[in-house]
Amino acid sequence: QVQLVESGGGLVQAGGSLRLSCAASGRTFSSYAMGWFRQAPGKEREFVAAISWSGSISASRDVAKGRFTISRDNAKNTVYLQMNSLKPEDTAVYYCAADGKIRPSIIGLTTVGEYDYWGQGTQVTVSS
Repeated sequence: QVQLVESGGGLVQAGGSLRLSCAASGRTFSSYAMGWFRQAPGKEREFVAAISWSGSISASRDVAKGRFTISRDNAKNTVYLQMNSLKPEDTAVYYCAADGKIRPSIIGLTTVGEYDYWGQGTQVTVSS
């Protein structure tokens, strides 16, 4: 069982930066790939970025490439999402998720259904 708690959200002006953190409980955190998703009002939850259990492989959606960076610190049971050059369209609730299965890569980890554990989310609001 893994419990996830996100933090670091808030209100920021366009062009600003935020770093989201996701603290995980449970001894198996370092075994699982992790992901970040976001959900804007009236829209479906969408993939933002994923990272392998070791941190050596990562991927992000096109709109995030060059602006968002996912990383993890297994010693601290924490995964991060550094967000730079934020835009109003990045406004959403951001969720952290854990895969829950032992796998060497992050292939396929772009869909909600592939993840077994979810945090409660943290609100990110970008003003224009």
